[in-house]
Amino acid sequence: MSHDVQKKYLWHNIKVTATAYNSIKAQTNAHPQITAFGDSLKPGVKVVAVTQDLYEKGLKYNTPVKINGLQGVFYVKDRMASRWKNKIDIYMGVDVKAAKNWGKRHITITYGVPLE
Repeated sequence: MSHDVQKKYLWHNIKVTATAYNSIKAQTNAHPQITAFGDSLKPGVKVVAVTQDLYEKGLKYNTPVKINGLQGVFYVKDRMASRWKNKIDIYMGVDVKAAKNWGKRHITITYGVPLE
């Protein structure tokens, strides 16, 4: 992450349950390439979906997220079903094997809240 991006945010750590998903109909809905916010998904983009409670804690649309064990910065571009709590879902394109290998983990993520 560039130093300029680092300076634009106040960074927070939070423990979450992290799973992974793919843009295939069997895992989402009839439009698996469109997020809940209306963004288009394509393999290679770094996107996470968040639960409503995390959204309310500051993981809003376009929030940058660093995930231990994965390279780069992901951005909140999708929402999860209301039945889940304190959970993120990491977008892994159409690589179902990678998503299954990730499985379900309890991890600490770091997310940025814009400085005003």
